[in-house]
Amino acid sequence: MTDSSTELSLYEKPRRRVVPALALGFVVLLVGAGVGWAASTVLTPAKDVLDSTAFTFVEVVDGEVGSSISLNTVAEWTPVPVGSNQASGTVTSVAIAAGDEAKQGSILYTVNLRPVVVAQGSIPAFRSLELWTEGADVKQLQAMLSDLGFYEWTPDGEFDYATYWAVRAWQESLGLERDGVVQSGDLVFVPSLPSRLALDTDVVKRGASLGGGEAVVKGLLPAPTFEIPVTESQSSLMPNGTRVEITNGDAVWEAVVVDRETSESGETTIILAGADDSVICGEECSTIPVTGQTLLSSRIVTVETVSGLVVPSAALLSGADGIISVIDSEAVAHDVTVVTSARGMSVIEGVPAGTRVRVPASGE
Repeated sequence: MTDSSTELSLYEKPRRRVVPALALGFVVLLVGAGVGWAASTVLTPAKDVLDSTAFTFVEVVDGEVGSSISLNTVAEWTPVPVGSNQASGTVTSVAIAAGDEAKQGSILYTVNLRPVVVAQGSIPAFRSLELWTEGADVKQLQAMLSDLGFYEWTPDGEFDYATYWAVRAWQESLGLERDGVVQSGDLVFVPSLPSRLALDTDVVKRGASLGGGEAVVKGLLPAPTFEIPVTESQSSLMPNGTRVEITNGDAVWEAVVVDRETSESGETTIILAGADDSVICGEECSTIPVTGQTLLSSRIVTVETVSGLVVPSAALLSGADGIISVIDSEAVAHDVTVVTSARGMSVIEGVPAGTRVRVPASGE
């Protein structure tokens, strides 16, 4: 009797050998195809970017490249308290306007028709000065009388007869009674003269009442402050040292950025100063009104203007080695040096004027 299980196994074994052979052949074909595809891909040269990009030609020409933005500069005088009133009564007249230059003996205003005079001194007026009074305030009085031509001796701080007669002569020049006594309200001492002064017009005005002790005299700093309010993006274009041209009528003043301040609300202000520590407005500072803020048109030079051979910046090609070049109409590369760039244009060195160089075509 034939064993059916043995017979079945004889038929099945050949089938199990045939299937792996077919699969192996299929895999070999796939591998062969993959190798062929890879070889063809690796060995095919990459397309030249320049050859695949539409371009036009522009001529290298003489020109200028620079960049600037126009903003308003705010000029403002900063008054600081320098003297106090000691007179009591009604203001009957005001003799100086804000920003006027005051000298030794200049009349500032009158109280009950009596002049209040400015004099130089670090000690404020605090008492009446009369015969045999001594002190630094007497010496300051003597210095004023000397500058006005009423006192011929060296100030020594002693109110002697020479000082007494000088005071009488000074009082006569003011139309006052010649009693030789300087009342505490007759003088306002300020640190330096001559100086540009301003009165607190909220306190000192015709008809106003004064009781003594009011800080009414303000001195102006040697020059106004100059600042530019900017946005954050504008501030980033203006590092310290950036040059600024400020126009005031026919005058153009040079300034540089020296600092910046940001308020709690996030507003940024650029601080300006004169070049080489000079005063921005020089001898023309008096043209800036001493009250309020003055807006002046300004040109902020973000990139200094440079003259030379100019091309569009798009014509510049940067190699892997960092060398910059341009391609001429004959497809020849020329190494160039970029002097400056701004607003899509560059000043270069390394090619002659008239050379036509490639630039990617717009809209492509």
